[in-house]
Amino acid sequence: MKTTRREFIKISSLGAGSLALATPSLSWLGGNEEPMDDTQAKRYANYCEVCFWNCAGWAYTNKEGKLWKIIGNDVDQHSMGRFCPRGTGGIGAYYDSDRLKTPLIRVEVDGKQTYKEATWDEALDLVAKRLMEVKRKHGASSVALFNHGNSGKHMSHLLRAFGTTNMGSPANAQCKTPREIAFGATFGHELHSPEPLDIRDTRCLVLIGSHLGENMHNGQVQEMSEAIDKGATIITVDPRFSTAASKSKFWLPIKPATDIALLLAWMNVLINNEWYNKKYVEKYTYGFDQLKAYVQPFTPEWAFGETGIEPQNIIATAREMANAAPAVIVHPGRHTAWYGDDTQRLRAVAILNALLGSWGARGGFYHPAQAKVPKFQTPEYPAVEWGWKVLSEGKYRMANAGITNVLVDASHPEWKNEKKIKAWMVIGSNLMATIPNPAYTLEAIQNLDFMVVVDTMPADITGYADVVLPECTYLERYDDLRVSEHRQPNIALRVPAAEPMYESKPAWWMAKELSKRMGLGAFFPWNDYAEVLDFQLKKLGTSLEEFKNVGVMNLERPYEDLYFAEDEEAEFETNTGKIELYSTAFEEEGYPPLPVYTKHAQPPEGYYRLIYGRAPMHTFSRTNNNPLLTDLMDENDLWVNPKVANEWGLKNGQYLWLQNHHGVISDFPIKVRVTERIRWDSVYMVHGFGSTNKKLTRAFGRGISDTQMISEIMLDSETGSTGMRGNFVTFITEDPRKEVVS
Repeated sequence: MKTTRREFIKISSLGAGSLALATPSLSWLGGNEEPMDDTQAKRYANYCEVCFWNCAGWAYTNKEGKLWKIIGNDVDQHSMGRFCPRGTGGIGAYYDSDRLKTPLIRVEVDGKQTYKEATWDEALDLVAKRLMEVKRKHGASSVALFNHGNSGKHMSHLLRAFGTTNMGSPANAQCKTPREIAFGATFGHELHSPEPLDIRDTRCLVLIGSHLGENMHNGQVQEMSEAIDKGATIITVDPRFSTAASKSKFWLPIKPATDIALLLAWMNVLINNEWYNKKYVEKYTYGFDQLKAYVQPFTPEWAFGETGIEPQNIIATAREMANAAPAVIVHPGRHTAWYGDDTQRLRAVAILNALLGSWGARGGFYHPAQAKVPKFQTPEYPAVEWGWKVLSEGKYRMANAGITNVLVDASHPEWKNEKKIKAWMVIGSNLMATIPNPAYTLEAIQNLDFMVVVDTMPADITGYADVVLPECTYLERYDDLRVSEHRQPNIALRVPAAEPMYESKPAWWMAKELSKRMGLGAFFPWNDYAEVLDFQLKKLGTSLEEFKNVGVMNLERPYEDLYFAEDEEAEFETNTGKIELYSTAFEEEGYPPLPVYTKHAQPPEGYYRLIYGRAPMHTFSRTNNNPLLTDLMDENDLWVNPKVANEWGLKNGQYLWLQNHHGVISDFPIKVRVTERIRWDSVYMVHGFGSTNKKLTRAFGRGISDTQMISEIMLDSETGSTGMRGNFVTFITEDPRKEVVS
């Protein structure tokens, strides 16, 4: 782009006012304070916001009232009394001296755009005014919300009252929508979070596209450890020798983009050898005969040519699953948007579990239960003029929630539909690092009439906002009760362990204050969110004050139905009332009712498939500046196979730049890690690094942003999810002198 109406503003360029003077002491990181034990501390119920697992625990303050530590709540089913490295490091977000401290408004001074510090009244008045202007000019539906985490629920409530349902969460579009749709169509029940996996009692756990131990899904990691101690078999399918692969009986280093071929071959072996769960399949499923005929061409020998996995290993792993059935789990994964055929792949995963009889079986998938919490009464939402389904123009017909990339497309200057998105509210989501092809996202941002960003940190996205609103961290606020599905219905409480630091505020307060200015006050009939929590808890037979002492409540299941009873009759919420191996729902919408394998492009000579993943101490780009967690990992590195390193003359610890197959060059260099743990046709890095915002003093320029290198986006035809693994990169060993604007 030649001209940018909305220049990136360096928040660090502001004068030495309140931002510079309000930095707290970091003596809590390990200074000379006297030792202290729990008897001298106060504890506050909380559940973690560092990742979506939302483990419940206790935040402790020391004798001076300063936040001191966070530990797990012993009765919590999510954490089982233990926090992962991210969770224990959450206190670093509270003390991070780089965090946003006061509202900021974009202004122009001497022809240059900058931010001025503002009062809350000034900032909220402007946000309300500009949103109402957009509504009058384009309609309420032209305002979109991009959100992540619990704070987004408060802004969602505000914008639903405002009159728009155009809301997208990258956690859906970039992660889990394909599996939710696939499992919903197969079993009549989506998986949600945490997934109802009975890992602790499984006899065989198949990890295909799931990296337990690195993605740190806390409860599942602990249960996998317990299962391994009991002798469970782990089968890991991954082009990379992951942490989970090191614990596995079988590691299958699959050729990337061929997972469906392996899944179909496993079905072929199970059916033709009659190793599938015959009684279960006959009783509960629909479409077995169609499936049996369909998979006949997909032999282990055929799959070997596609996947590179030896036929004997395909057969051996299928036998291992069958011997363990029904106490077997083919893990559905979490980040499932890969190659544009992702719902088809997850359908194959669901079908394989059905053939093994694992749905509703001990050691397979249990039936989760969820507590019912009364809602605080508010008015009915107004009808909307149009929503995201209109914007999708008849595509992605299986999608059941706002599609992030559709909302970005509808904001872009090249969008031709007369219905357009003209204003964004972004809360808790660094879109420049979460949505692929950030250059395209920036073009959409430049085409907006208005953008407001709510965050705790000056993430890359904040530099493009018209108004920045500083949110307090999860340790400083009340929030909705955590009501999640699990083995037992349960609720967990979050209360502030400290007053909001600087001028930061909770999202519920911002939403309420904006509602007053937008004529929507009736939708927020409380003075403090504690009133809502107290109302709900009293309806459940307790109170906010009482519940602060326990933090978590596990309720009795209404029925003893964690697993199917022997010979139990069951009806599934599908068109046929059965587990649909052959999906009538997909067929009705014009999609293949049985999983289709698609051949995908392979890297051209001198290029390598870019694979990205997670690290146990970081959550996406949300923690890459956390002073505790950056001590554990402050940059990503690039895994390169020794054969490739030898061809290029690369050495361990050497820094290089990447260029993708569309000519995009990384802003920053990355350190090489030469290792046999990655296939020769691929390279690997941890997601979430390479920030371009200098205000993030620990994250700026540290490693490469994988998102920047993702310009080839493969859209899933059923759901619109953005497949991001079709990108190839090559190495630049000399500094390209690319200047980074920040």
